[in-house]
Amino acid sequence: MDYLWTPWRYRYVAEAGKDGTCIFCAALASNDDTGRKIIFRGRLNFIILNLYPYTTGHSMVVPYKHVPDLAACDRETLAEHIELAQRLQIALARLYRPEGFNLGMNIGRCAGAGVTGHVHMHVLARWTGDSSFMTTVGETRLHPEDLDQTYSKLRHEFAESV
Repeated sequence: MDYLWTPWRYRYVAEAGKDGTCIFCAALASNDDTGRKIIFRGRLNFIILNLYPYTTGHSMVVPYKHVPDLAACDRETLAEHIELAQRLQIALARLYRPEGFNLGMNIGRCAGAGVTGHVHMHVLARWTGDSSFMTTVGETRLHPEDLDQTYSKLRHEFAESV
């Protein structure tokens, strides 16, 4: 069996949940949108780039309020949440011309949540073949653009659409 070295993934696995700090709350508190890759701040939710993306542009819509699930969100937060997901899908479509999208939430550890306790929605652009042998056999994903470029493009899209 061949092994592929992915140090970025090890850092995530080694640090996830270790100090009990919520990554979303920490990103907001840092007031460093560029460094933390916060693409857009709405009134009740924000959009942040996933630092360990499955595909180019993989982002998340997150409420400011630290709540574990949708039942804990008020109507205004939920309405803005889905509106931002829509805007993000439109921006990704304009920038990358994907063939499809995945939008989803994993609520709770047993449901696959990497971050538990702070509900968030993933928005991913998808293309036929983006689950190549590298992903399925090597557990490695290939991205044609680095996070800083993706961040700049998405940040610009949201600045233009306001």
